[in-house]
Amino acid sequence: MNNRPKIAIIDPNTLSALGLKAILQNVMPIMTVDTFGSFAELTANDPENYFHYFVAMNVVLENKTFFSEHRRKTIVLTLSLDSTSQLSEFHSLCINVPEQQLIRSLLTLEQHAHGNGQHLPPMPKVLQQKILTDREIEVMSLIVQGFINKEIADKLNIGLATVITHRKNIMDKLGVKSVSALTIYAVMHGYVDINQI
Repeated sequence: MNNRPKIAIIDPNTLSALGLKAILQNVMPIMTVDTFGSFAELTANDPENYFHYFVAMNVVLENKTFFSEHRRKTIVLTLSLDSTSQLSEFHSLCINVPEQQLIRSLLTLEQHAHGNGQHLPPMPKVLQQKILTDREIEVMSLIVQGFINKEIADKLNIGLATVITHRKNIMDKLGVKSVSALTIYAVMHGYVDINQI
């Protein structure tokens, strides 16, 4: 029996839905994320079981009654940052932005809704363990704040080759391949304040 909290993405754009699913699974690894191409698919799959709905704007507009009744669970996916083009009664998430910015918005949303992890089940033991050395944590923190290898070397008073080795070790240990995934890990584990990225 899977008792992980569940998130639903309702978006007829398959590529958009799958991309958001991948990012959400990084931001909230303890969540199960399901994607639906239509409102009918969602309603056929016990919609009350979901903690949150990430929903394309057109789907919300076509099914306004349902989503208004579930306003606190609904996050509307918009293509514009312009507040006049967003639905004022809902939380909105602009998905038409660079990856770093989208991840920052999701992390902000997650921390706002679940400050300090309240309302969320505990992280699995393996994710609670300290994986990185103190020096690797320092290097990771500087990477996600946007510093380049040379600046990190100067700040930490270590050689450039050492920074590169640390960087490779961090990526290998965490099993991540991008700075975006590293950013998610760093913020979710409290190594970097969201306002520093």
